[in-house]
Amino acid sequence: MAILHVDSSARFDGSASRDLTAKLVSKLSANGTEVITRDLGKSSIPFVDEAWIGANFTDESDRTDGQRAILAKSDVLIDELERADTYVIGVPMYNFGVPAVFKAWIDQIARARKTFRYSATGPVGLLEGKRAYVVIASGGTEADSAIDFATGYVRHVLGFIGVSNVEFIFADKLMFDGETKTAAAKAQIEAIDTLVAA
Repeated sequence: MAILHVDSSARFDGSASRDLTAKLVSKLSANGTEVITRDLGKSSIPFVDEAWIGANFTDESDRTDGQRAILAKSDVLIDELERADTYVIGVPMYNFGVPAVFKAWIDQIARARKTFRYSATGPVGLLEGKRAYVVIASGGTEADSAIDFATGYVRHVLGFIGVSNVEFIFADKLMFDGETKTAAAKAQIEAIDTLVAA
C-alpha cells in the first residue's frame, strides 16, 4: 500500500490545506504503508514549453539524450502516481482557481501514452483503480460554487487520467468562519475508514 501526498500551498506555517492533508495521511497510514511526499511548494516544477512539447511528441525510441532530460522530471512525477494506490492532494484556492505550481504539476503528469491515451471514442485515463482525497481550502470563496474554478478542474483532470474515485474535503470561506469550517473538515477526515482504498 502506498500513498502519494501532494501539497501545493505557498504557505508552510498556518496552511489549512497542509494541516488537513497531514492529518488525512496520518489517518490513512498503517504499519508498512509507504508515503511518497511531493511538496510542490518546495519542488521545482518546470512549465511546459516548446522544447518539452517537442520532446513529448517525439517517439520514445527517437528521442535524443537532451529530450529525455527535458522529460525526466515528468517521468519521475508520473512514476509517483503509478506507484501509489491512494492520492492525498492539498489545493488552496488562489483567485478562484488552483495555484500556478499545481497547474504546472498537472501539465507535467497529464501525458498522452503515459497517463491517458486517445481512442476512437475519446481520451481514456490510464491510472484506473486509484483513489483520491482532495482537500480544497479557501479564504472567501464558497467551494463548488459558480466562482470556484478549482474543484471542478481538479475533478475533471483526475477523471481524465483515470481516477474517478475522488472524495473532496472542503475547508472553504475560512476568513468568515474558520473554526467551524476546519472542525467540519477534520470531522470528515475522522469519519474516513483507515485504508478505505485498500
